[in-house]
Amino acid sequence: MLDNKIEKLLNHQIELEFESSQYYLSMASWAEKSGLNGISAFLYTQADEERVHMLKLFHYINDRGGHALVPTIGAPPKEYKDAREVFTKVLQHEQIVTKEINDLVDTCLKVKDYTTHNFLQWYVAEQIEEERQAQTLIDKLDLIGTDKGGMYLFDRDMETFVSKDAGKK
Repeated sequence: MLDNKIEKLLNHQIELEFESSQYYLSMASWAEKSGLNGISAFLYTQADEERVHMLKLFHYINDRGGHALVPTIGAPPKEYKDAREVFTKVLQHEQIVTKEINDLVDTCLKVKDYTTHNFLQWYVAEQIEEERQAQTLIDKLDLIGTDKGGMYLFDRDMETFVSKDAGKK
């Protein structure tokens, strides 16, 4: 049986994962309408991945005798200045998610919920990858600057990246 405090924090994590999915979905739509099909494909894939992360938490809570709750969140932004702003916001949001997961892991240790602590290690590792990936994309966009040819190649490479990555999951 889950500790009430842990259940509440896990439900908060569901909210964050749902929010992440919605942010990625909104960004994907913006990119698609902006002609950035590769970036859009990448972001749609990320939106799906975040939903899977959320569902994993749902099942864990319910399997442990808790009650996973469907969150209510506000609408994410609809417009972005450029691709760099999109990935900067992605990194900022992922850093918030990382902090919340780390706080949750810390609470698990304090209440001696080693089962949930163990379960959360997957999320700890995943967040390292999420932040690294966002920072790498920002770094590449910084190299490109305002070069439209560079942005064209970046966008095309993002589409290829999604195709290659799809076989790994």
